[in-house]
Amino acid sequence: MVSRRRHDDRPIGRRGPSREPKFRILVVCEGKVTERGYLTALRQAVRNPRVHVNVAGETGVPRTVVEIAIRLRDEAQQEARRQRDENLKWDEVWGVFDIDEHPKVEEARQLARANAIELAVSNPCFELWALLHFQDCRAHIERHAASAALRRHLPAYDKALDFAKMFPGYRDAVARSQALQAEAERHGEPGRNPTTGVYRLTELIRIG
Repeated sequence: MVSRRRHDDRPIGRRGPSREPKFRILVVCEGKVTERGYLTALRQAVRNPRVHVNVAGETGVPRTVVEIAIRLRDEAQQEARRQRDENLKWDEVWGVFDIDEHPKVEEARQLARANAIELAVSNPCFELWALLHFQDCRAHIERHAASAALRRHLPAYDKALDFAKMFPGYRDAVARSQALQAEAERHGEPGRNPTTGVYRLTELIRIG
């Protein structure tokens, strides 16, 4: 992905070495532990020099996630204007949340679309994305069943994921997620259970 960062417009003179500005990604998650821990560990594991990723500390239900994302994006834009530095803006802002049994999910989606917030949504839950690192999952599954299946691979799993054990299966998780999405779209049911769009965000972090 090509960075939209702007270089300054000062006349070219004698300058010291400079680096290409990084593509800046802000992520706001629903969960305080599972999603944030995974994405932070992934960022550290891939060490992509082309991107800067910040996983926000604020969390909430789906609509709240989108509202936080909008506010943090707008605050960064205001700070960029104040300091006259376009590099303080976020290139993309993402919300990460589950379908599960949350109210107002469609409101959250509409609010995100209206404000150019990207979404990585899992149906039913983020544990599906984690499970796909170890096995396929083509049938409808509920949160508790997904968590139970995940514990067969990560017996100590409660909320924090053992990223080191998961990472070898990362590319399998991406391929399985893409297959689930393609199948759902063929049936005219995008976002159905089971699907997860987390791979779209993680591949952006990994590749840029």
